[in-house]
Amino acid sequence: MRVLTGIQASGKLHIGNYFGAMKPMVELQEEHELFTFIANYHSLTSSKDAKTLKQYTIDATIDYLSIGIDPNKTIFWVQSDMPQVLELYWILSKFTPMGLLERAHSYKDKVAKGISASHALFSYPVLMASDILMLDTQKVPVGKDQIQHVEMTRDIAIKFNNEYGDVFTLPEHIVQEEVATIVGIDGQKMSKSYDNTIELFMDEKPLQKRCNKILSSSTPFGEPIDYENDHTYSLASLFLDNEQKLELQDRYSSGKEGYGHFKKYLKELIWEELGEAREKRAYYIDHIDEVNDILSMGAKKARDIADIKMAKVRDAIGL
Repeated sequence: MRVLTGIQASGKLHIGNYFGAMKPMVELQEEHELFTFIANYHSLTSSKDAKTLKQYTIDATIDYLSIGIDPNKTIFWVQSDMPQVLELYWILSKFTPMGLLERAHSYKDKVAKGISASHALFSYPVLMASDILMLDTQKVPVGKDQIQHVEMTRDIAIKFNNEYGDVFTLPEHIVQEEVATIVGIDGQKMSKSYDNTIELFMDEKPLQKRCNKILSSSTPFGEPIDYENDHTYSLASLFLDNEQKLELQDRYSSGKEGYGHFKKYLKELIWEELGEAREKRAYYIDHIDEVNDILSMGAKKARDIADIKMAKVRDAIGL
């Protein structure tokens, strides 16, 4: 099975990225044909300057490698190193009704949150469709907020195929229900766009300060805390098995600990989970030439596949 995932280079990666995309990818690469890319074209919808975008791109690459993406098992590249995706993006635009884009929940939500409306933001689903269809992707792991985009990709592909034959594979989404929406420190979905994230590779003291900022209710110390509606519990449970979750629930119900105890516990869980990754990250930072070689190798493999697909597309439409 061919699986594709991408992540925007629009800020430092966070716990939501880790559980929503990165950790599942490391597991998927053991059993499936995995394609993973740093979506720096997509990142232009929120990028403010060239230097920052370049830095975020290399940071995201190093973070993925540190978490466990293996270039011997996964084709791993930067989106802008496969320019064929922009050609296909333009071609697919012809098969994308305006009404389809106008119904996009993500676009409406981002504009409502204060992100500037632009053609790039509005047509984001078409570029995402190009990413997916270019590589004959079968499965796309996404959060609940991205399911619609995969469905839109199918709609575009069906419209193209109906006119020119079975050129594109119709993808399906994969959603891990337990991590479909990961809350940020304010209780909304964790997102760089909302500045409510907990970054993966913070130093220990700043990490604790960030955990301390998680929004909590006003339950007095000494009274049981409702763990089901507590954002700290929601994040901590991501790191725990069922038995450990029950133990933590008992601690919440006992009334013997307050929010500060649980926020400290969350920090310890994060710090322990990423111990090995921090060591790998330090290595890659000191061996940046090796990182660039990995990206170059991945981009060549991705372009070779894209060239075959684009030859078929151009022939179908008469270019």
